Amino acid sequence: MIARLDGILVDRDGPRIVVDCNGVGYDVACSAYTHAALPAAGERVVLRVFTHAQENKIALYGFIDAHERAIFDLLITVKNVGPTTAIAILSGSTPREIADAIAREDTIGLTRIKGVGKKTAQLLVVELREKCELLVLNWDASAGARSITSVAPRARTPSRHPLVDQVHAALVNMGWRPAEAEQAIADLPDLAARADATIESLLVQALRSMPR
Repeated sequence: MIARLDGILVDRDGPRIVVDCNGVGYDVACSAYTHAALPAAGERVVLRVFTHAQENKIALYGFIDAHERAIFDLLITVKNVGPTTAIAILSGSTPREIADAIAREDTIGLTRIKGVGKKTAQLLVVELREKCELLVLNWDASAGARSITSVAPRARTPSRHPLVDQVHAALVNMGWRPAEAEQAIADLPDLAARADATIESLLVQALRSMPR
């Protein structure tokens, strides 16, 4: 199974591209998101690859970054969403915007993506909402200290648990207004006091409280 290609971009016309790896040309389907980030023909390119093996053919799907591949892997677990449909969905927005829309149950926003009807949008939300909430959290965490410390210092309520403040900072970095973040964490102090409380579990709970 091919999981990665590192070679020279030979052809980048249309939705399919050709990557030459040591004299072997690999035909790869990619989204508009990946296509826009590709270098010029003749330059080196590195792609993450999903290999779809069928009885009569093998198809390769390429991704320019780990975020897009992560969303693709989730999309193809949804009923009636195969690799080709997933690539079409990924062509309609950025991986982050798609993950955010699913996490926030924004079915109207999802239907604005070409090829996503109301039923598919509802399936995406029902089956992937919690996974996308955690995915977005992990993306913010992987950015290092930015997800917590890049927010401008703010006065903390003396009696508030530190985890609650960290959730507030994470929400603001995800694009929510401070007032909205403050409203979402209103019910978290009791949960934060539990011995098994983690920033991940608290953030998921806060996201569920956000206005849709």
